[in-house]
Parts: sequence; C-alpha cells; structure tokens
Amino acid sequence: MHPAVSVIFFTVLSGAGFGMILLLGLGFEIDGGAGRAFVVSLVAGGLAVAGLLASVFHLGHPERALRALSQWRSSWLSREGIAAIATLVLFGLYALVWMTTGDRPALLGGAAALGALVTVFTTSMIYAQLRTVPHWNSALTPAVYLGFALSSGWLVATALGGAATAGLWGLALVALAWALKWAWWVRASRSRLSTAASSPETATGLGFLGRVRLLERPHTGENYLTREMVHVIGRKHARRLRALALVLGCAVPLLCLALIHVTGAPAVLTLLPALSMIVGLLAERWLFFAEAEHAVSLYYGNR
Repeated sequence: MHPAVSVIFFTVLSGAGFGMILLLGLGFEIDGGAGRAFVVSLVAGGLAVAGLLASVFHLGHPERALRALSQWRSSWLSREGIAAIATLVLFGLYALVWMTTGDRPALLGGAAALGALVTVFTTSMIYAQLRTVPHWNSALTPAVYLGFALSSGWLVATALGGAATAGLWGLALVALAWALKWAWWVRASRSRLSTAASSPETATGLGFLGRVRLLERPHTGENYLTREMVHVIGRKHARRLRALALVLGCAVPLLCLALIHVTGAPAVLTLLPALSMIVGLLAERWLFFAEAEHAVSLYYGNR
C-alpha cells in the first residue's frame, strides 16, 4: 500500500491526542492549577484535531468531509468521525469545568475517556477489517493502535505537567505497546496473500485452467490502483526503517524514562522521550502501510 503522509500524521498525532484525553478523563494526575489544566487540555485536543484535519486532506474531495458522517451503518471511517466529534465535545466540557472550578467530574471524564477509546478503536478497524490486506486483518491491529495511543499520550501528558512518580507506569505502557507491535510484526511476516489463499488463480477465477500468469497488464500506464494499492518497498529500506522505529520509538523512551525514574529528575524531561517516540511512530506507521500487500496487486502479476 502507498504510505500517504496525511494518514501517517493523522494516525500518530490523533492517537497521542486521544490517548491523552483517555488518561485525563480517567483522572491522570496533573500538577498545577487552572493554567496547567488549560495547557494540557489544549495540547490533547490540539493533537486530536490536528490529526483529524490531516486525514481530511487525504480525501478526494475534502469539502465533502461532512458527508462521510452519514455512512455510520456500514463505514468504520464514518463511525470514527462521529466518535471523534462526540469525544472532543465531551472533553471540551470536561476541560472547561476543570479549569473554572478545579474539579474533575468523574462521570464526564469517564464519558470522554470512553469516547477516546472508541475513537482509537474505530480508527484501527478501518484497517483491521480489510480481508484484502492480510497484514492488517488481525485483532492485534486495534491492540497496537490503542497501545501506542496510551503510551505516547502518557509521555506527552507527563512532560506537560504529570507527576514524576508515575514513571514506572510510563515504562510499562511503552514496553507493552512495543511488545504488541513485535507480536504484530511476527504475525505479519507469516500473513502473506499466498497464506491467505489468495493468488492470481483465485483473483481471476481461472484456477480451474491451471497456473495463471500475467500476459499483459490491465492498464498501459499508471492508475489509481497501481499508485495506491501496489506499492513495493525494498527489504533493505524496510529493515532500516524498522530499526529507526525501534530505536527512536522504543529504546530511547525506555532508557530516558528509566534514568528519570532512577535519578528523580523533573517530569518535564519526559518531553525528550515523548518527541522521540512520536518520530519513531511516524517511521512505524510508514512501514505499516508500505509493507502491506493488497489483493488487487494480484491482477498486476504479484505472487
């Protein structure tokens, strides 16, 4: 699959934003008064909105984005949009009460947290439900999306005002998220189109005649399918990007969090592992799309 930059930024940034909303709604401890509450809430909502705006640019007709909300009965994309809007409204009310009164209403916060959880889940299901892409069609895909949303959201929230004493929770979340991703990679390495019983024979329905080979491409030039669905990445580049994702997204945050916890350094220093993880997640998400094989590629000679 072709890695669209807008979708990569959308899934990473909105994931961190909704991860922060989930944690804040559940009562994540923030040091400071109304000013700190405003900053943390603004960043959480800003990341979520920035990610959603990035996704709009991926649409063929961005001006028709609101029409996508009408297909909630059958479209995970539509459900995602509705869940995101509802969550942002609930979180906005929660943040307003928090800033003006200093109280954090558990019921309203819980509703916002649930909305954030549902939003991240619907985002992941846009990809996990696709049987035509064996790499994505797994229960591990929602687990990975949620794990990265929580861990990146935790790092950003802690850097902006969280209590440094919660360092062990950060270590656990980052480690768990990458353990899930490693399990996802192991499964993906075994989930090719061939192992899913997809082949040029099944794609064309001509398997009863024997082995099918491409005589001539369906199109003489590039088209939407070849640009978006038939993307090939070299193994060397894939290994380098995976190493970059693991170093910046996993090793650096874990090392920094361990040092902060051992030395008792201020929580604001969590900003470094937060930024490092987001950069690592951009590389991870690029690979998520680039390494995926779509069944439509079988019509273009892929085996």
